[in-house]
Amino acid sequence: MQTSRTIPSRLAKRAHYDADTVHAILDEALFCTVSYVMNDQPMAIPTAHARKNDEIYIHGSVGSHFIRQIQQGGTVCISVMLTDGLVLAKSAFHHSVNYRSVILFGTARTVTGEAEKMEALALITDHLVPGRWDDLRPTTDSELRKTTVLAFSLAESSAKVRTGGPSDDPEDADLPTWSGVVPMQTVRLAPVPATGSEPPVALPAYLQS
Repeated sequence: MQTSRTIPSRLAKRAHYDADTVHAILDEALFCTVSYVMNDQPMAIPTAHARKNDEIYIHGSVGSHFIRQIQQGGTVCISVMLTDGLVLAKSAFHHSVNYRSVILFGTARTVTGEAEKMEALALITDHLVPGRWDDLRPTTDSELRKTTVLAFSLAESSAKVRTGGPSDDPEDADLPTWSGVVPMQTVRLAPVPATGSEPPVALPAYLQS
């Protein structure tokens, strides 16, 4: 949605407001940063998230100052960013980054129903490691009581995307300085088993590349 808070003050042509773009970026990003104000002090906490339809979920301990503060209903700003490449120009001024990002504004909805709470925890777990939730022992009632799940609407959100190469000044075109893009991506490496499991447990299929 386009609002005064979601329209970029610079390079507005890079902004996207359609749900498909916003959802795709949120679904690829493993973590978000939740920014809020507590006692007139700006705060920001990175945390795992997962999306369902037009909401995202986060979770934390019921005793967390961070969780308890944003439960009170103040507006938070949530952001994610995916880095796709370093853009190297012939001048430092024109260096840039190819990225995909989302920013949203909203207030927390505390998830109280046990079924939705459990579903949200499963979504967050499987967002980080697809297939993991069904391989775990069931969550206990005590663990569920000790965990708070919050939901945030995507109604006031926007994406911003940069692609392509550097935008060098025409007079710099013939300088003997390399310019271009260094692609970047997040890669999952081979899993390392925990010590102490007897007998050793075979690597599950969902962790095999």
